This record gives sequence, structure tokens and C-alpha cells, in this order.
Amino acid sequence: MTRAAAAIATACACHFPAPSTVSARRKSNQNTMKHTALFAALLALRLTLLAEPVKVGSSQVTFEAPEGFKPLSKEMIATKWPSNQAPAYAVGTPSGTTTVAYDLKPHAIPQEALPEVQKTFTQLFERMIPGIQWKKNEIIEHSGQKWLLMEMTSNAIDTNIYNMLLLTGHEGKMLVFNFNSTKEDFPKYEAALRKSLKSVTIPPK
Repeated sequence: MTRAAAAIATACACHFPAPSTVSARRKSNQNTMKHTALFAALLALRLTLLAEPVKVGSSQVTFEAPEGFKPLSKEMIATKWPSNQAPAYAVGTPSGTTTVAYDLKPHAIPQEALPEVQKTFTQLFERMIPGIQWKKNEIIEHSGQKWLLMEMTSNAIDTNIYNMLLLTGHEGKMLVFNFNSTKEDFPKYEAALRKSLKSVTIPPK
């Protein structure tokens, strides 16, 4: 379990009318605004319905990426996570300063082992991550099973980082998500990141 924890820790370690026509034009403008608002609402609903959830590899686990987030190239992933334990997949802002990384790691985590994983990860992170400050460190119920949720801030070379780590066991592997943002970006993307985290779905057995 310690080896599995170390692997994840490394992977974790962005116009005025004439008076006589004012009344008529006002009614016309009001009608136009109503039609425009209705069209915009219908378009937004259509885009939402058409949006495809993101799959985690070949599994049936899905989540909804924040709006505007695109898949990161292998080169950007390698730059952001310079390790052979880097995540297999990630989406993020064009600059890569705010990302959602996700993967299935080859480490089995039974539900009953989560408290042990939590203890091990807590000790490892406090030893490995500079300036770590815990915001949350708890086991939660989500999508029909238990997950470890760890939220923390840490010091990077040029800025502070906010991390939200979500992990559980799935089909004999470790399912892990890392929602990561710089201190400057986090207020802008916090709501979208939390919505994305809550959208993680494991299909019922």
C-alpha cells in the first residue's frame, strides 16, 4: 500500500430613435430581447445535452470536464508531471495552469482499506509536499461507494497550488482524479472544478 501511495503522491506532487417611434421600437426591442434570451437558453440546453462525458481510459467511469477544458498533449503532461508515474490522461486550460488529471493505476484498493490508505497518504504528503496545508482530508460516500477526498494547498517554485485529490478502488485498480489549479486561477475555476468532481460516476454493478 505504501508503494501505491508513493506512486500517486508523485503524480499529484488553468442608438436612439425619433420620439414618435420610441414606443413602437421599445415593444419591438422587448420582443426581440425575449426571443434572443429564449434562443440562447435553448442553445445552452442543447449544448449541455450534447456534451459527452469524459471516459477514464477504456473503463465505464465518466466525468464532466469543466467548460473550455481540452485534452492535454503528452508533451504538456510530461512537462507538468515530470515522472514515470505521470497520469495517463488530463484535460485543462490552454495554459495548463488549471487541470483535471485522471487515471487507473495498477494497485488494488478494497473499500475497507481506505482508512489505511488515508493514513499512509497523509504521512507521505506531509513529508514530500513543500508547505502543505490541509483543507479537507476525509472519506466520503459518492457514486455508490467510498472515496478518499484530500484537498490541500502547497508551495511550487513560482506560485501556490490548490489540489483536490479523489480516489477509490475500481475493478482491482486505483481510480484517481487530481483537480489542480494555481492560486491565481483557483477562484475563477473553483466552482467548475467542484462541479466536475461531483460529476464523477461509476456505473452500478
